Amino acid sequence: MKLNLGCGFDRRDGYINVDNQRFCEPDTLADLEVFPWPFETSSATEILLSHVLEHLGEKRDTYLKIIQELYRVSAPDAVIKISVPHPRHDDFLNDPTHVRAITADQFFMFSKKQNDKWRKEGAANTLLAEILDVDFEVTDVQSLLNDVWLKKLKSRELSIDELTELATHQVNIIKEITIQLRAVK
Repeated sequence: MKLNLGCGFDRRDGYINVDNQRFCEPDTLADLEVFPWPFETSSATEILLSHVLEHLGEKRDTYLKIIQELYRVSAPDAVIKISVPHPRHDDFLNDPTHVRAITADQFFMFSKKQNDKWRKEGAANTLLAEILDVDFEVTDVQSLLNDVWLKKLKSRELSIDELTELATHQVNIIKEITIQLRAVK
């Protein structure tokens, strides 16, 4: 089973399209902040969250429960594809329904392998994979540059290293982040 969570009007063939708004005409009407989700444990081979996760989990406990539910419904080796606006882009900042900044690095906290590494190093990182009993591997991260910065990169006005440095300090350079996870079960 493939899930398109928070589908809105982006209904996808071959997926169970899920949303909490009836007017979107989802296949399954469900609020992703109400638990448990209406799906069997280890049943989803692919989960898509396209511009959804930043709208969910305003309260920390709710967000962490969402991560646990993602893990619960994921089959072994399930692929989870997440797209979100970059938290330092106006697309994120201007929408009052965006309640949580999502970064690629936060997903390393949900990896037991990474948690073990941090424990051995004595790092101060929160070992969320252990605390929540989840295990996701980050398999890919992509950044979509804002058009003006993409042009500067293509014209070689700036290098990728220069853009990466600028993006850590300035807004509106990276427009969107896509993160791909694998459920380790």
